Amino acid sequence: MHEPVLAGVVTALVGFTSSFAVVLAGLRATGATPEQAASGLLALTAVVGLGIVLLALRYRIPVTLSWSTPGAALLAGAAVPAGGWPAAVGAFLVTGLLIVLTGAVPWLGRLVARIPQHLAQAMLAGVLLPLCLAPFRSLGTIPLLVLPVILVWLAASALAPKWAVPLALVTALAVIGARLAADGTAIDASSLAPSVAFTVPALDPAAVVGIALPLYVVTMASQNLPGVAVLSSFGYTAPWRPALAVTGLGTAAVAPFGGHTVNLAALSAALSAGEGAGEDRDRRWIAALTAGVSYLVLAGASGALVVVVSAAPAGLVEAVAGLALIGTMATAVTASFSDARGRMSGAVTFLLAASGLSVLGIGGAFWALVGGLLVRAVLERPAARPRGA
Repeated sequence: MHEPVLAGVVTALVGFTSSFAVVLAGLRATGATPEQAASGLLALTAVVGLGIVLLALRYRIPVTLSWSTPGAALLAGAAVPAGGWPAAVGAFLVTGLLIVLTGAVPWLGRLVARIPQHLAQAMLAGVLLPLCLAPFRSLGTIPLLVLPVILVWLAASALAPKWAVPLALVTALAVIGARLAADGTAIDASSLAPSVAFTVPALDPAAVVGIALPLYVVTMASQNLPGVAVLSSFGYTAPWRPALAVTGLGTAAVAPFGGHTVNLAALSAALSAGEGAGEDRDRRWIAALTAGVSYLVLAGASGALVVVVSAAPAGLVEAVAGLALIGTMATAVTASFSDARGRMSGAVTFLLAASGLSVLGIGGAFWALVGGLLVRAVLERPAARPRGA
């Protein structure tokens, strides 16, 4: 019994600590105040926990949820929409509705599946590039603060890979604490309690096209579909439509409180579904249930983490977020250029996504996908079959 429980706790700890800095960076980049970003993190963590508990109890398989880390990275590379934070919240709401529709309307899921995977991965890689550069840029501005974080991350990557980012985060928190102590800065204890901030969503066409659609594509291609594949690799069949209903409705529910996207877990899913959760496959659902309860506990600590992180020197939190995404970016780059026939469209998609291009208030992620599809249609069309063949 203790193996699935321990695996569930580890799943939640690794999932939360390895990417919450990315979530905060993404929310702040799209116009959230520190209070609104804290509210978003709290809402996401709570709904992820509730969703996991619901699905684990209903289906008795180790299905786990998470927030969209690639989606948060996409937001971190975006600009504040013309309609401000309410427009971003409206885009999050639309993303949730699109996820619900994907589960309810089969052809929409097939349409998403038809997007060439190398283009979706190239868009993701381009979006991640600026954030992955942050740790090394910070070496030039705050070397004494960021160097210990990078060294701990590097050492842990060699010795205990799944704990590399959490240990880097602990190091960053220690650096922040030492800096605050040296400056004599005190943190108001009352500000450590979790709190929510409600925002009325605003539907802005540019934000829907520039934020909601890329966020939906990235979440489906990099989280939901791989999440199904991970469960399948361990012999489990994911409850596809119910999972999309839970995650889509969960996304819509957290959007007014600042949350961006809830989805099936991909990388962390293996922690609850694999052999580390016990030899008895029929009891590994307990690991997922424990992960859900653990997320609910972590939700209570999210406010304190946000307050401490907000006191960090400029560039330090971004450095941790960048380290967390290097592995994801490496995988995305490899997938982008693995097929020689699609390298030109992959390269154009990657470069457009990394460029920071914004046209008509619509960010580069959308134009990257459009440009990649255009190049693919013009330059990489299958050769026409000869007549009579």
